[in-house]
Amino acid sequence: MHVLIVFACYMASAARSAPLPKSSSALVEDPQFQEILQRSRSLTQKILDSISDTHKSCVHTETLQLNSSENAKLATMASTIGIPRAPVLRAVSKNFTLEAGLRAMHDGLQLHQELLTSISPRLGMKNKVAVLISDVRDLKIQIVKMQKMTQMQAAVPPMSTSVELRLPGDYDVQVAAHLTLDQLQTFSQDVARCLRSLDSSDDDEKES
Repeated sequence: MHVLIVFACYMASAARSAPLPKSSSALVEDPQFQEILQRSRSLTQKILDSISDTHKSCVHTETLQLNSSENAKLATMASTIGIPRAPVLRAVSKNFTLEAGLRAMHDGLQLHQELLTSISPRLGMKNKVAVLISDVRDLKIQIVKMQKMTQMQAAVPPMSTSVELRLPGDYDVQVAAHLTLDQLQTFSQDVARCLRSLDSSDDDEKES
C-alpha cells in the first residue's frame, strides 16, 4: 500500500513538472518560431524566383510554357508519366490546423524534391535544377524544425519516396520537367501565402 501511495505521488509530481505543449497561437508568436519562419519565407521566395530560369535552362520545347492555359491539357500525360498531385495547402484556420499546414508543406516539398531528383539525370542542363533541389531540401529542413516545435513528434517520418516516373523518350522528359516545375511554382506560391499568414511582423506592419 505504501509503495502505491509513493508511486501515485511520483506520477502526480511528474505530471506537474512536464512541460505543457504550446497552443498554435502561442507557438507562432515564439521568437524562435518566427526566426525559422523568416528563413522559410526567404527560401520560398528564392525558389519562386529561380523557377523561371530553371525552366528555360532545361525545357526547350516551345509549346511547354509556365503559366500557360495549355498546361491543363497535359493532365492525362502527367498521369501517364506518373507525376502525383501536390498536397492541398490552405491558410491555417479552425478547419486546417497549423500541424496540417506544416505537414502539407513538408510532404509537398518532399514530393517535388523526389520528382526533380528523378528527372535530373535525363536532362541536358542540370546545374540550375541541382541548385533548385538544394533550395527545396533546405526549405524542407526549416519546415521540419517548425514541426518539431509543435511537439507533434520527435522526428517527422519521411514521406514515401516511391516516385517512379515513366520516361521512355526525350519528349516525356521535357514534359515531366515542365509539369514538375509548373506544379512546384503553384505549390510554392501556396507555401508563401501560408507562411505569410503566420508572420507576426506582417501584423505589426498592418497595425503601424
